Amino acid sequence: MASFSDVDIRICGQEIIKYDLEIKALIQDIRECSGPQSVLMDLNASVKEKFAQLRQRIQNMEQMGKEQDRETDKREILNDVEGHRKQMLRKSTKENLVQTSSDITESLMSISRMMAQQVKQSEETIGTLAASSRTVLETNEEFKSMNGTIHLGRKLILKYNRRELTDKLLIFLALALFLATVLYILKKRLLPSI
Repeated sequence: MASFSDVDIRICGQEIIKYDLEIKALIQDIRECSGPQSVLMDLNASVKEKFAQLRQRIQNMEQMGKEQDRETDKREILNDVEGHRKQMLRKSTKENLVQTSSDITESLMSISRMMAQQVKQSEETIGTLAASSRTVLETNEEFKSMNGTIHLGRKLILKYNRRELTDKLLIFLALALFLATVLYILKKRLLPSI
């Protein structure tokens, strides 16, 4: 059986620690991330990639441990592997929590965008209502003005109708006086004795 050197095992252990630290840093970045959604998705993808690399290095270390010639070295390495696996399991739980947190953040961001759209629509509706209200007030003022003009026109028409009636009566009286005068003159000239 081929035995791996202490250097190979130490390098593998250092890579496990390196991936562990990178995962912790990425999880912290996710916690502090306020958006946009694409950044969160990229960070989540990086965490999954680092977990896959960590899992592979732990399997490599386990294989190295199984191939050790000395039983004490084998047990020591396999105990380290078991410790790393437990730690990875805890981190996996954290990853799930981070994923859930990321999903919740994504949902909240989506709700925030929807609320912003609703507020914008409300502002536009209020603007439209204000414009409509101004139009109604202007129309009401025009109607009041037209009502005054119509009332004045009605008074003038009634006044002209009375004046027309008075003028007709005066013309009729003047015509009657004229005819009476003509008849009187004709009677005096044609029939002077009567």
